[in-house]
Amino acid sequence: MPEALAHEEETVAVTFPSSSRSPDEKMSGACYTNHTFEYDDGSTRTARLSPRCGSSCGSRGVVLNVQDLEMTTGPSAVPSLQTYFRFRDLLLGDQTFYDDRVHVEFYVDENTFKERLKLFFIKNQRSSLRIRIFNFCLKLLTCVLYIIRVMTDNPAQLRHTCVNCNSTTQTNEINWELIFWVDRKVPVWAIQVIVASISFMEAMLLTYLSYKGNIWEQIFQVSFLLEMLNTLPFIITIFWPPLRNLFIPVFLNCWLAKCALESMINDLHRAIQRTHSAMFNQVLILICTLLCLVFTGTCGIQHLERAGKKSLSLFNALYFCIVTFSTVGFGDVTPQIWPSQLLVVVMICVALVVLPLQFEELIYLWMERQKSGGNYSRHRAQTERHVVLCVSTLKIDLLMDFLNEFYAHPHTQDYYVVILCPCEVDVQVRRILQIPLWSQRVIYLQGSALKNQDLLRAKMDDAEACFILSSRNEADRMAADHQTILRAWAVKDFAPNCPLYVQILKPENKFHVKFADHVVCEEEFKYAMLALNCLCPATSTLITLLVHTSRGQEGQQSPEQWQRMYGRCSGNEVYHIRLGDSMFFREYNSKSFTYAAFHAHKKYGVCMIGVKREDNKSILLNPGPRHIMSASDTCYYINITKEENSAFIFRQEEDQGKGRGHCDILNSPSGLPVHSIIASMGTVAMDFQNTSPTESGIKLAPPLENEQGSRRPSIAPVLEIADSASLLPCDLLSDQSEDEAGHSDEDVTANEFVKGYPPNSPYIGSSPTLCHLLPQKAPFCCLRLDQVSTSFHKGCEHVTFEDAKAYGFKNKLIIVSAETAGNGLYNFIVPLRAYYRPRRELNPIVLLLDNLPDDHFLEAISCFPMVYYMGGTIDNLDSLLQCGVLYADNLVVVDKESTMSAEEDYMADAKTIVNVQTMFRLFPSLSIITELTHPSNMRFMQFRAKDCYSLALSKLEKKERDKGSNLAFMFRLPFAAGRVFSISMLDTLLYQCFVKDYMIPIARLLLGLDTTPGSGYLCAMHVCEADLWIRTYGRLFQKFCSSSSEIPIGIYRTESHAPPEFQGSVSIEGLNDTREKGEESKILTRSSSSSDQSDHPLLRKKSMYWTRRLSRRSVKRSDSSLSSIQQRLGVLRRSEREELTELVRNRMQHLGLHTAGYNVTNLTASDVMNRVNLGYLQDELNDQQNSISYVLINPAPDTLLQLNDVVFLIRPDPLAHVPEAPPVQNRRCRSTTDTPELN
Repeated sequence: MPEALAHEEETVAVTFPSSSRSPDEKMSGACYTNHTFEYDDGSTRTARLSPRCGSSCGSRGVVLNVQDLEMTTGPSAVPSLQTYFRFRDLLLGDQTFYDDRVHVEFYVDENTFKERLKLFFIKNQRSSLRIRIFNFCLKLLTCVLYIIRVMTDNPAQLRHTCVNCNSTTQTNEINWELIFWVDRKVPVWAIQVIVASISFMEAMLLTYLSYKGNIWEQIFQVSFLLEMLNTLPFIITIFWPPLRNLFIPVFLNCWLAKCALESMINDLHRAIQRTHSAMFNQVLILICTLLCLVFTGTCGIQHLERAGKKSLSLFNALYFCIVTFSTVGFGDVTPQIWPSQLLVVVMICVALVVLPLQFEELIYLWMERQKSGGNYSRHRAQTERHVVLCVSTLKIDLLMDFLNEFYAHPHTQDYYVVILCPCEVDVQVRRILQIPLWSQRVIYLQGSALKNQDLLRAKMDDAEACFILSSRNEADRMAADHQTILRAWAVKDFAPNCPLYVQILKPENKFHVKFADHVVCEEEFKYAMLALNCLCPATSTLITLLVHTSRGQEGQQSPEQWQRMYGRCSGNEVYHIRLGDSMFFREYNSKSFTYAAFHAHKKYGVCMIGVKREDNKSILLNPGPRHIMSASDTCYYINITKEENSAFIFRQEEDQGKGRGHCDILNSPSGLPVHSIIASMGTVAMDFQNTSPTESGIKLAPPLENEQGSRRPSIAPVLEIADSASLLPCDLLSDQSEDEAGHSDEDVTANEFVKGYPPNSPYIGSSPTLCHLLPQKAPFCCLRLDQVSTSFHKGCEHVTFEDAKAYGFKNKLIIVSAETAGNGLYNFIVPLRAYYRPRRELNPIVLLLDNLPDDHFLEAISCFPMVYYMGGTIDNLDSLLQCGVLYADNLVVVDKESTMSAEEDYMADAKTIVNVQTMFRLFPSLSIITELTHPSNMRFMQFRAKDCYSLALSKLEKKERDKGSNLAFMFRLPFAAGRVFSISMLDTLLYQCFVKDYMIPIARLLLGLDTTPGSGYLCAMHVCEADLWIRTYGRLFQKFCSSSSEIPIGIYRTESHAPPEFQGSVSIEGLNDTREKGEESKILTRSSSSSDQSDHPLLRKKSMYWTRRLSRRSVKRSDSSLSSIQQRLGVLRRSEREELTELVRNRMQHLGLHTAGYNVTNLTASDVMNRVNLGYLQDELNDQQNSISYVLINPAPDTLLQLNDVVFLIRPDPLAHVPEAPPVQNRRCRSTTDTPELN
């Protein structure tokens, strides 16, 4: 901008361009005091004059055209104004700016007198509530004044005070004067006049404020008419004194008091922002209606009966009304004149109209409350402890599983369960909740967790915990997870301090609820458990029994030994205790973990599986001998009951070998003798030897095997602290199995694998696990198993194999049949490719999918070796044959999501059960592991209608269920053998976390879902014939702890079992033998005791001879009949097998598959062992042989080992420093991973 110095010579008018000024401003300009400008360079310029100035600028004014001025920039600054002008501008400011401002007032209509009154009397909540309370008190005061007036009434004085007292108005029956006139004392009249005046003014004011254009509608309201009837006469008596004794029905103000009470309650709800239930309001209205009817009838009848010959008192009138309205009608008090009788008729008619309407509304609200569940009171929430269960739909199985598991612990017996469900409770659930056992503990509320009102009803902010369960029966499981996530967010927003226990179906949704205290992802646990079932048989049964609460009383009344042992061991659970406070472990302070685990099992029978440091939040399963126990460590162990519920009874062996007759009872930790302690329910008394750990740790004396003095091989002792020389570091990239066995041509492919973390995870939140990986990712086309070019699929350019046999796999396949390749299927692959699995024992994995996977899933599995997929279903024989079912060791059938939403809930597993039954008949040597939606359907797995033993197990299950067992289904053979499980069984894992917050981390470590550095993993070992010298489970425990530092936790046992029909033949023979012996003994007894039989020895010999002959004939007949039946059954079964074999062979020939050597009846030795270990019926090999498989968790140390036992082990982390196993001579027994042999 050009800068100039001003010279005061004359005024200059400046004309602005027309574009920036208004039309009026175009003809005028602003006047300045300068017309000559001097620029910085010293030049001056005079502005051009314009004739438009006129007289507006004065005689000396000129017009300055601003458009002709040249604007230049210069470095010099503008000189400051004088102090006078700056001070003036500071004081006055911009006057034109303030002149343009307009002051706007809002809500001017509320500033009127009427609106202010309306705001005070109606709109404002607190002031309106005060007005309602004042009005209610006025109405009650008028009723009290009426009662006082009646009690002070004296009809004899009416002639001296009434108008026209000399003219009589009474007839022979009715004295009308007493009806229209009363004796009203002056004080009572004065108070009534004051109250009436206030009520009248208030009524008129409220009528004026609530006027909405129709005055007649307000005038003819019942409340307004009653108000005028009870107030205007008193106001008139002020100006006309003779009317002071006129009867006025003031008792009708009780109805106005009822209306005021209703309005007061509504204003009270608005003022304090807390609402009572509609049931409360309706009950209050009903009670007020009844009181008003009784009060009106009492006062009306009492007043009218004054005109009769015999008047009634207020009490007698009240008695008459109560008797009349209760429909009793004694008849001892009755109205005598017709006006009072007419009033009774009117009151009865009004009651017949009003009361049914009120009761109908009350019943409706009661029914609605039964559906919605009402409220959980604030007082109960503050004085009692409760948890909230939020579900989408409440099924009877889910409810019973939750209640049985939640209330199985003594700690939760005094808790209440509040169920918050948006659906109406069904009939079965309502019946369960009406049982006295649950009716006093469980409260059902119909509502949504997304509404703060419903969360307030459930008192979520005062709850001890909130369980949010997903609806697994939904067809869209992703939508079910979304609903669960929103519920978790809503609860966390409403009650931030309430602990959350959330169940999620899909693993990709788990990170949305990461803030929850405990989260269980169903698909993660499901697929990891199915994967471990392929390596460690019956892992699903082992985990299910561990997470269920049981007392070990199931099957104890059974005549069969395996059921009693199986039921007893099922009561073992995981508990924890601080080492310094433990009777079990405190003596092993400063000892190694392996030493403490072995001696605690030997001395107390408990199995310590893990430990947690005080300064570390991670739980370590079997950290190995390098871990030194300290007093602050938390020990996790498996036992029938926790240590606090155990009584200790020591038995000390005598030095002279006199046996264990002497019993030495020591003092308990409480200082009292153990025998004087009365154990509470759940207490277990453990009987153990008093052997010092120092003596047993030095040397284990090998006992004699027989009388000749031969000894069993000895087992090395477990060291207190591991020798540093034996602790060798483990190479991360090495494979111990390859070091033990020499390299061969078969291991060339295995050696190409590398160890590392999977580069791609299909979802957020998966735990990184070190796995066997390919050096380079396989192309997507190479992942497809069937590489046959079709019109829909183009074959792979790298691989041209057509079926599984062409690949030439060294190990048998693991086939997984699923509907879709979900992200949870990734957790099936990871445990099977973990770094601690030997490379040469990796089984190829084939995914048989109904729907082909997307590229995202293929990208995640392309880094794993020997993982393939193909499209097909298990109900298609061609798909099974192409995916290599003949060369598979395990077939895993995953429950399909599309069948979960069946019309009948329990029919969701129908298709899966029938398909598995078909595969069982077609491929009898195949190990089939099935997942079902409902646990009750497992009884249909491998169903045999005429199997008497299955029927006996069904009866046993019913008996256990009637006894209240939570594991009634445990005796079903498919479940006991680990061939079937339901994910709903793991719901108890989430419930147990309320009492045992460590159960989810331990389960995840056992299943391989989490890998903590230094924590061990679950594996299994088969006991072969060469290992039976160990004899007992306790010696096996010592062998593992001393050699490889592994901790056994259970046994998977398979026993042969004869069917009932063949037991009959054996029993007949035995019965004949016993008959012969019994008859001989009886005859001998009779001969020795009876003189008649002793006199006839020949008769005795003949009877014995004929008895034996008849018994032998019966034996021959029974044997011949049984043999013929067996032959017929054998022919039928062989013909069925031959027919199925021919069917499979024809399909293989049609598909172009190799059929050489295929025969269902000719099973290999490995197939036979596999079927025996998995508990299948051996109908194909021997019609008279059967097998039963079951799991023994933490059996007693003296439990004898049997051939083909599978021992569950927790092996130390190979990446940690572990002691090297001592050299052994014979290595015959192999585990499922690196399979070391026991000696």
